[in-house]
Amino acid sequence: MKHISIFTLFILLTISTFSQKITRQEYISQWQVLAIEEMNRSGIPASITMAQGVLESGDGNSELSKKSNNHFGIKCKKSWKGKKVYYDDDAKNECFRKYKTVEDSYIDHTNFLMDNQRYGSLFQLKHTNYKGWAKGLKKAGYATAHDYDKRLIKIVEENKLYRLDKKMTFNEMASFEQQTVSNGLSKSLTLNPYNQHEVVKFNGIKSVVVRKGDTYEMIAQELGLSDWELYKFNDQRPGYRPVPNEVVYVKSKKSKASKSNLSHKVQQGESMHFISQMYGIKLKPLYKRNGMKAGQQPKAGQIIQLRKKKK
Repeated sequence: MKHISIFTLFILLTISTFSQKITRQEYISQWQVLAIEEMNRSGIPASITMAQGVLESGDGNSELSKKSNNHFGIKCKKSWKGKKVYYDDDAKNECFRKYKTVEDSYIDHTNFLMDNQRYGSLFQLKHTNYKGWAKGLKKAGYATAHDYDKRLIKIVEENKLYRLDKKMTFNEMASFEQQTVSNGLSKSLTLNPYNQHEVVKFNGIKSVVVRKGDTYEMIAQELGLSDWELYKFNDQRPGYRPVPNEVVYVKSKKSKASKSNLSHKVQQGESMHFISQMYGIKLKPLYKRNGMKAGQQPKAGQIIQLRKKKK
């Protein structure tokens, strides 16, 4: 009997690792919260987003989803300015969108439906009407399969994805069911499985702390605001993506700092925007108070006046 060399064994293990497929349950567990967040932003049922992701990406196992993070089979179209890949689909060598992350694919899927007029009527439906959305996507021509709507509905119902539309995730539902069976107290047992942003006061102004994957659009949708308001409150350009643990003001900042904060000594790397967020001051009056032009940045050691100097 021949012995297998270490190198050969390494190759076999590598092939085995890369050939392992993600199960449907694993796929749903991994991306369910993202589907819920996109529902909060747009009104598209999380169950439909997840069912489309499952179907179009083959539970995340398709070549397009693995190599290009494209989980919804969205083709380039004329408006697409990002990276591209080419695969044979309805025709030979068709152009598909390529994303940096899976999160980008989910966000673009939402934007794709929201920005296309042919899907406009779907947004008149309730976010719990997954059957109406499935039939509407089929009618609008999202995919060429004659039974596309039936496939989506089957995936939703077989995996109970309709619970995502109530902001209850796969794992949390299992936990709920287990506690209900154990306690026999289903009527009195209440859970809050979806943790919404807690509104806190920072510098005396209402704000929230950013979680991973958050966008201004998601936060605005959750709090009943317009996304332009958040961009304005935080002196940010449209399209800006906040980072985890960043403070986002959900009310307008003040024109000056509190009486206890008269000035600020600039540290290395601090910008005027950073200082305005630190003290809850609108950026425009902060520039004006310090005789600086918009966009001009302070130097380390410089003293920035946060309130008007007393005469």
